[in-house]
Amino acid sequence: MTLAHPEPGGLHRDGERGNPSAAGPARGQLAVTACMETLQVGYLHAVAAAAGCSLAQPFPDNGIDWHVSHSAPGHAVDDEVTIKVQLKCTYQMPPHPAGSSFSFTLDNDHLVKLARTPVAVHKILVVMLVPRTPGEWLNASHDRLALRHCCYWTNLAGHRVTGRTRTTVRIPTARIFDDRALCEIMTRVGRGGRP
Repeated sequence: MTLAHPEPGGLHRDGERGNPSAAGPARGQLAVTACMETLQVGYLHAVAAAAGCSLAQPFPDNGIDWHVSHSAPGHAVDDEVTIKVQLKCTYQMPPHPAGSSFSFTLDNDHLVKLARTPVAVHKILVVMLVPRTPGEWLNASHDRLALRHCCYWTNLAGHRVTGRTRTTVRIPTARIFDDRALCEIMTRVGRGGRP
């Protein structure tokens, strides 16, 4: 995986570069894209923990980031069902996107993998929207840890490739990815349905 190289000085809470002591703590110099990947994995882990799911990371990664498994007595197809999750993260979309969906562009190779049908193990795309400035990504207090902004999910099975190298897909804003949504997805899959 190729990551962007960090610029010297790091980003401060206000998004400006320069003297670390001038505006908040001195943040590490990892590329912002690498930090975004880490944040979305933390979100997935929190959702899976609250939903009572286990996580496995395929190695080597073949275009799918995580396998999420759920055991429940109500599953008809098996005692444990699994879905595959592809994570994406962007700061190019504001929180609370207007309308019933927002646009997200995928490389065609990724879309082909996510759109394949029929499949033995269903796949979903989870897209996290974050503020541009890492200092605004989370807020901790005595009673909560708040991550900003939100993850949304969709099932792209059967979606057609329309662009030459990249295709824009629509992500429904009603599909917030949280523990309840994950349990509902697993319940549908456990009954032999789609996510």
